[in-house]
Formats: sequence, structure tokens, C-alpha cells
Amino acid sequence: QVHPVESGGGLVQAGGSLRLSCAASGSVFSINVMAWYRRAPGKQRELVARITSGGRTDYLDSVKGRFTISRANAQNTVYLQMNSLQPEDTAVYYCAADPKGDGIVFWGQGTQVSVSS
Repeated sequence: QVHPVESGGGLVQAGGSLRLSCAASGSVFSINVMAWYRRAPGKQRELVARITSGGRTDYLDSVKGRFTISRANAQNTVYLQMNSLQPEDTAVYYCAADPKGDGIVFWGQGTQVSVSS
């Protein structure tokens, strides 16, 4: 079992920045893939960014150039630096940990990000 715990959400004005953190604890030594997803009101959950233990990253097209995912492997911690936030970024952001990279994912409880215009 892996237990991701998010922090860092909040309310910010358009153009502002937030940094999300996620620490994953549990009975694993290392986690292959860590990722951030989001679910906006009335929309389906979508992948925002993910990063492998080797540092490979993928981003949702709409956040490229604005968001940066990074991780501290030794601590099984992942971060999401969000700059130039827009109202359409408003959502609950979830941390996901895939220890073996096989699609079996453990989810955090989510943190609210709200961007006002």
C-alpha cells in the first residue's frame, strides 16, 4: 500500500502561482511513476503531468510552459509548480503514485486549487 498526501492548494488570482506537494508513504522503497491529475466541476478527471523515477516528464498540452513537475526520489515526493494560473485551472488536484509503473495507482485525497479572474 502507498498513501499519497497532497498539500499546497488554495485560492489565487489569475496570473498567480501555486506549488503543490505530495508525499507518498507506505510499504515501498521507490515509486516508478508519480503524477498529478485534476478534476474540474462537471468535467472528467484528466492527467496534468507525470514523471518517472528516471526524470521523464509528460504534460497536458494546456499546461505546457506554465506547470513544472519535479520529484525527490529519496523521499517519494512529487511537486507541481504552477505559474500563470488561469480560471480554467480551477479544479481538485490529485496526486497519483504508480509504484511499479503497471497502471495500479494509489490516489491521494485531493487538494483544491481555485483561480479567480
